[in-house]
Amino acid sequence: MVMTTTVRFGIKTTPMHVPYEDIRRVWLEADAVPEIADAWLWDHLLPVAGPKDGQIHEGWTLLSALAAQTRRLRLGLLVTSNRIRPPAVLGKMASTVDVISGGRLVLGLGVGGTHQPPGAGGIPGENPAIAEYEAYGLTLVPPAEGIARLAETVEILKLMWTRDVFDYTGRHYRLKGTRNQPGPVQRPGPPVLVGGWGTRLLRLVAEHADIWNVPGPPHNTVDFVAGRARVLDAHCAELGRDPSDIIRSVQVLVSYDDPAATRETVAALVGAGMNHIVLSLPRPYPRGVARWLADEIIARWHPSGTGATGTGLTA
Repeated sequence: MVMTTTVRFGIKTTPMHVPYEDIRRVWLEADAVPEIADAWLWDHLLPVAGPKDGQIHEGWTLLSALAAQTRRLRLGLLVTSNRIRPPAVLGKMASTVDVISGGRLVLGLGVGGTHQPPGAGGIPGENPAIAEYEAYGLTLVPPAEGIARLAETVEILKLMWTRDVFDYTGRHYRLKGTRNQPGPVQRPGPPVLVGGWGTRLLRLVAEHADIWNVPGPPHNTVDFVAGRARVLDAHCAELGRDPSDIIRSVQVLVSYDDPAATRETVAALVGAGMNHIVLSLPRPYPRGVARWLADEIIARWHPSGTGATGTGLTA
């Protein structure tokens, strides 16, 4: 079991139906709260909930703007869709954001849109990727192909961060004479986070990732997370990798009205071995929410926490 003193906390602001100014305000608030270690966006091009014609900001463009305005937070996307950008283009973008941020990027990656039948993977209803990908001229692929493409993407990214020039020939991607200057500030490159829960994906995590992230409801129940963690441990054992080398990350939806319930959820997940908790903020974001999170949710685990204050939130 991971000791509670090792738990790190982040926040996630989903850039959907939320003005840029509100996201920026929360990130700047969080940048001044040391109990919050990192901040996250996501990677969709159309709203996946609420009004279909609502506003949504492109994740990497927004991340670059926030990287330039913050000073301390580590930052990234939970998670980048591997189906939207070619791997080398993504590698160039990631290197640039790492330079802009002074070496604070965590590269969050996911398979992206795949051909999933309705209700697949425990997600009720229609596959939200279908409309999104049709609207932007993107293609869905079968899950196995999606994982294979993601594995090649990770290989390409690591080559971009460690080689002056290289060629790459994979099953799905081919590059010739690839150069990447300036490279990332972090050496040999930004930490790689892979999000997901499937057995084949967890093999990829064991092979390549520094961090494993489990998405939010319905996939973050304690029993589900604990079971998936055991699968990851088994993959690590087969590969001869120490499973403690991989940070265990999970997303938790915050309740502004019932912080005690959120604390209970976090405690249960920490007890199941998760040592990185990303607190996902419902919209709209109250003013002072970063300090409120530190006092009401994080203080129990953070050595500099001051304890729950009972302070309220203002819209």
